[in-house]
Amino acid sequence: MTIKDSILKNYSLSGKVALITGASRGIGKASALLFASLGADIAVNGRNHELLSETAEEIEKMDRKSFILEGDISSSEDFPKKMVDKTIKKFGKIDILVNNAGMVIKKDFLEMTLEDWNQVINVNLTSAMLFCQAVLPYMIEKKYGKIVNVSSLVAKQARLSSAPSYGSSKAGMLYLTRHLAKEFGPSGIYVNAVCPGQIVAYMTRNWTEEHKKELAFETPLRRLGYPDDVAKAISFLSSDLSSYVNGESINVNGGYIMD
Repeated sequence: MTIKDSILKNYSLSGKVALITGASRGIGKASALLFASLGADIAVNGRNHELLSETAEEIEKMDRKSFILEGDISSSEDFPKKMVDKTIKKFGKIDILVNNAGMVIKKDFLEMTLEDWNQVINVNLTSAMLFCQAVLPYMIEKKYGKIVNVSSLVAKQARLSSAPSYGSSKAGMLYLTRHLAKEFGPSGIYVNAVCPGQIVAYMTRNWTEEHKKELAFETPLRRLGYPDDVAKAISFLSSDLSSYVNGESINVNGGYIMD
């Protein structure tokens, strides 16, 4: 086998089943489509039925199977387990979990209510914990699994343009990632995170062109990122190319933060 053949084999997700939250648009959708192009079947979660259906249709156009798991991941404590159980009933297994769904409520700290805080923490962090808790028993039984948590650069560097609840939730995801990697690594389970930087997506739809130019200038690559940039890092962590990478948080921000 040539080096090229070895790389392609290890990058392939053929025969794998992935569950991706927040797959209606942005990073989640880009990841779902890239996974499908690499051979995976995908269970896609999201709240927007029309957009979620479009993602599923695009997956099936690549001759891969899709499964729609519509609903708000924070709607109930047992929602994540129900979604995991449905996916396993449909496909027989889950090899990869991508905790991507997220939200932000932009308010200054002194204006933020407890309800605002809890809503963001529940969607971004608690739901990710519950999905991990639901999928890990299956992965432990199979002695294999890949979990990728989508965090953010604000988990590593405070930014006044961000919301404190959002940054706190994303920082919490980094500790959750490291803890689970340490606890479940002996069971053959990999848990890693990506920390996207300034990504042009739905959450940034209100950015002005002037603001985009300022952010691009502050980035060593002199450009903003796109969902596909993050999806490539997620697919690396989900494939056998990352066979000795565990408990890591990979920056995907064009060099804006280097650590």
